[in-house]
Amino acid sequence: MVKQAENMNRQATIQLREKKEAQNWKTLKEQLFNKFILRLVSCVQLASKLSFHYKIISNVTVLNFLQSLGYVHTKEELLESELDVLKSLNFQINLPTPLAYVEMLLEVLGYNGCLVPATQLHATCLTLLDLVYLLHEPIYESLLRASIENSVPSQLQGEKFVSVKEDFMLLAVGIIAASAFIQNHECWSQVVGHLQSITGIALESIAEFSYAILTHSVGANTLGRQQPVPPHLEARALRATASSNT
Repeated sequence: MVKQAENMNRQATIQLREKKEAQNWKTLKEQLFNKFILRLVSCVQLASKLSFHYKIISNVTVLNFLQSLGYVHTKEELLESELDVLKSLNFQINLPTPLAYVEMLLEVLGYNGCLVPATQLHATCLTLLDLVYLLHEPIYESLLRASIENSVPSQLQGEKFVSVKEDFMLLAVGIIAASAFIQNHECWSQVVGHLQSITGIALESIAEFSYAILTHSVGANTLGRQQPVPPHLEARALRATASSNT
């Protein structure tokens, strides 16, 4: 919609330069308003196709939904709207997301006989993903301090840590491990062992990340700490527990 508004503004500017009569703001606003719901539905349709749910959100379903809201469109208009969305994004829509990594790992865990049901883990993972998004900086700051065992990281250490922030697979295993601890802490070590086997990520890294997420979600006291303990020591304790049970 932003792209469309920019295009309208660009066209209006050109018309003024060429001394042509430009559409007034009221007319332009109505055009944007009338296209908003259609564009929104097109985004949902495209997302469903990427997630292999295209049979659930079919063109007929969409047309009936729009009609219930008082909007009448044809299948051709739906396709044109999808194409407009794709053009606005330069056809770059198949971008990786942390959720895609989480769901892929959960599916593998289900096949591997994970003791915690994948449906339960999935619901908790969604909540923790939202939390990590909202508390991105403090969670990664605590993870950085734990990894270098220093409360004051240097600028160079911070720059090298950027690759960790961009690692969606590491984020996914941390999210799932933290979710497993919340759902059933007795099965936590088994889940972490499976994640280590699937991804090759070290147990200590999974433990440190899950601990960072847990301390910002359920709190340190819930993890059984009675008094302050340095994060890296707690993570090592979690890692030792995982090693002894796998």
